[in-house]
Amino acid sequence: MYTRQDTRTVRIKDRLIGGGHPVLIQSMTNTKTEDVEATVRQIHALEEAGCELIRCTVPTMEAARALKEIKSRISIPLIADIHFDYRLAIAAIENGADKIRINPGNIGSRERVKAVVDTAKAFGVPIRVGVNSGSLEKELIEKYHGVTADGLVESALDKCRWIESMDYDNLVVSIKSSDVLMCAEAYEKFAEQSDYPLHVGITEAGTVLSGNIKSAVGLALILSKGIGDTVRVSLTGDPVEEIKSAKLILRTLGLRSGGVEVVSCPTCGRTEIDLISLAGQVEDLVQSYPLNIKVAVMGCVVNGPGEAREADIGIAGGKGSGLLIRGGEVIKKVPEKELLSELKTELDRMAGK
Repeated sequence: MYTRQDTRTVRIKDRLIGGGHPVLIQSMTNTKTEDVEATVRQIHALEEAGCELIRCTVPTMEAARALKEIKSRISIPLIADIHFDYRLAIAAIENGADKIRINPGNIGSRERVKAVVDTAKAFGVPIRVGVNSGSLEKELIEKYHGVTADGLVESALDKCRWIESMDYDNLVVSIKSSDVLMCAEAYEKFAEQSDYPLHVGITEAGTVLSGNIKSAVGLALILSKGIGDTVRVSLTGDPVEEIKSAKLILRTLGLRSGGVEVVSCPTCGRTEIDLISLAGQVEDLVQSYPLNIKVAVMGCVVNGPGEAREADIGIAGGKGSGLLIRGGEVIKKVPEKELLSELKTELDRMAGK
């Protein structure tokens, strides 16, 4: 397992990141934070999907005040995302935010940043120092002749030192870029110079398709080096998809166990069932099972049993009929239309339902 054992540990409510603790999955709501009902409803859906930290934007004082009610109705730590107005950061902390995300560079003067830091210190709230390639300081762009990994790292280190000079070091750091290779290089260079825990992700990754590909590549490059303590897969769409993707990425890298993994064949000319639809239905079905198993969905009764041998359980469909497979052995032949229900029955048995 890849973990950065040498990072300091930061507590966010009842969760710990860094110091070799498991990499935590987070997401961000896309509702209006002022709309408490819609925001809580979305957070509950994210919690059910496996989200472990949630961030809400706080663009107004009404949104800051709404955090108090939102927090009282959810169980995972609540992070406030702040830009520009230091008063919103202070209000968010006072209304129960378990962590705040700021870019000290756009908060304003040292006095305003210190006011935020002093409030965070008084409430014991960690600060995520966020640096983004889209808002890199002009002087660093000029120094490095463009937006570069070195410029991003220098910006992040400068901001950490700035807050440290205010006698506070309860920090988490993120260095985001939509350029995958630059982002990975920046995280690696920062990790060589600092022991702050890192929030990792590829910003503005894109839609569910392109965003997943960019995020999977970027997070694999970063996490496989033992770098990263909490992750967000940023997608344009339903944030629940971010959680599904993050869980799969972490599981693929060996950083997360548990949950049902679905494997399916890519289809070929021998496929005689609607395998694409069936595999999607199986993925939806297995979400509710607390099992640590692999489920295979195959579109051919000829090669299906052999291809499903490494799975704990599987189904293989043919024209009009299909097979239920356990441990690579066919245990039952069933009508094609009953494949999904037979799989559910077997999963219920395995889960003790």
